[in-house]
Amino acid sequence: MTPIDPQRSIRVMGILNLTPDSFYAPSRHRMDILDSGADLIDIGACSTRPGSQPVGAQEEWRRMRQVLRQIRDTRPGLPLSIDTYWSEVVRRAFDVAGPFIVNDVTAGEADPQMLSTVAELELTYIPMHHGPAEHAADVLRWYEDMTAKAEYQGIRDWIIDPGFGFGKSMEQNFGVFHTMECLKQAGRPLLVGISRKRMVWMPLGLTPDTAGEATQRLHLEALQRGADILRVHDVQETLATVGRYRQAQ
Repeated sequence: MTPIDPQRSIRVMGILNLTPDSFYAPSRHRMDILDSGADLIDIGACSTRPGSQPVGAQEEWRRMRQVLRQIRDTRPGLPLSIDTYWSEVVRRAFDVAGPFIVNDVTAGEADPQMLSTVAELELTYIPMHHGPAEHAADVLRWYEDMTAKAEYQGIRDWIIDPGFGFGKSMEQNFGVFHTMECLKQAGRPLLVGISRKRMVWMPLGLTPDTAGEATQRLHLEALQRGADILRVHDVQETLATVGRYRQAQ
């Protein structure tokens, strides 16, 4: 295993789903997560679970706009991430809330204006890897091409997300997970989003609802393998996991 700097910054990203159909029901419209102690909040208004259907930019924004205004008015300065692949949503959200991180599961493929919009607004970008990968080295090669595209458009600040559960088999998910420390070679923050996903609960015969403890075990391993950001449903439990990781260093 590649040595990981134990003093690196680690952030917990809390998930706020403004949807009726995200795979983990307790994450839907859970406004109390704003006060959970998360370092930043990831707001999504369209489910990306397997089999879900896009709702379009207009519906995403309809679901999101009042929540963003509420956060702006009641919690100014709270760091946000917007989970969308529509540049129109990014522009509208920016007009309301100011700068945030753009979390795009399609890495700009769904909307040809996304990369230029992120660059114009000088936002941090998460272009998620999606599709098959046997090992993290495959993901790293993909990011080499992605970097060229992003930098050509003018994006300077971006984050790696290996895309666990997106177009990968169970074996591929774990093949990437167990080798992901090599992604640190890119010199960018590494985000891991595995909270209560199928790769956590299915091998153990659990369900998303009963996979909390198993998720934390994998979160601890993710930190040991270099994760800088954990995208999670259970913020306080994950903060405790980060504390245990720190104590062990």
